[in-house]
Amino acid sequence: MKILVTGGTGFVGSHLVEKLLTQDHSVVCLVRDQSKAERLFTREKPQFVVGDLDATDALSTAARGVEAVFHVAGLTAARSRADFHRVNVQGTQTLVRIVAAKAKDVQRFVHVSSLAACGPTPDGVAANASSKPQPVSQYGWSKLAGEEAVRRSDLPWVIIRPPTVYGPRDTELFRIFKLARTGLVPVLGTGEQSNSFVYIADLVDALAACLNAPEKATYFPSHPGIYTQRELVHHVSRALSEGATSARVIGVPELVARSSLWLTGTFARLLGRATLLNADRANDFLASAWVCSSAELERDTGWRPETDLPNGLALTAQWYRQHGWL
Repeated sequence: MKILVTGGTGFVGSHLVEKLLTQDHSVVCLVRDQSKAERLFTREKPQFVVGDLDATDALSTAARGVEAVFHVAGLTAARSRADFHRVNVQGTQTLVRIVAAKAKDVQRFVHVSSLAACGPTPDGVAANASSKPQPVSQYGWSKLAGEEAVRRSDLPWVIIRPPTVYGPRDTELFRIFKLARTGLVPVLGTGEQSNSFVYIADLVDALAACLNAPEKATYFPSHPGIYTQRELVHHVSRALSEGATSARVIGVPELVARSSLWLTGTFARLLGRATLLNADRANDFLASAWVCSSAELERDTGWRPETDLPNGLALTAQWYRQHGWL
């Protein structure tokens, strides 16, 4: 099958491309930096088309004749609401329009969204396809609006909303690994926020399974294990030091957390930089729970998550060591 992947050099996208190549698919990657892409894929290489979601000519070239699309590209941090809208909403709208025009035989358009599009789950009930979306950040609203662009199309779409994704090459959770090595890990709030997780290898298996999933379905790929922030830090510590004493979790009170996020976001904006640490994301960081259920995905595709958090973190730590990150 000829498959287009956007965001193919990112954390999720690069693992997905490698998975699809092992399944003997012909993969086309839309990339902004071909030299980076060439360095990343050292064995089998996909076809590269240089461009981004604003480049209609590049999108037209990349989409021509493909039979499936995985739309992974998107912004998780932005300097403004307008930047989120330009990439996560308008970029998705443009891609949908071009795929509809250039890929007449497309069998699946798999849109990688986020649990943020659904919003937190303060009552602790796991989110599923019937949950009412209630995003609490500009990022979450932009991902939901991107989903709507896909739903309004005539394409045979599948939307997938991962929770926290981690594994080799991940730079976000790597920050907790670095802090855990110091023995102290500050967290915003009490440290009791509950979270669902999915290991990267399980996620790309879920994405590949979506090629055969029913059309017009929304799924949450996650491992059934739910862990608090304190438990996450404990398991990171064990992955680092094979059972030594856990790093100490320092909870940052809500008022201090919100003030710190406002200051960090303001400085970043003045410097023209994007950061996850800003006032808009405070409601994300301070929510009581971000949990979801993969029951519908398992029912429809037979996919099963194989890696729980402790084992996944151990594998991640091993990769970090092997590649000189730790």
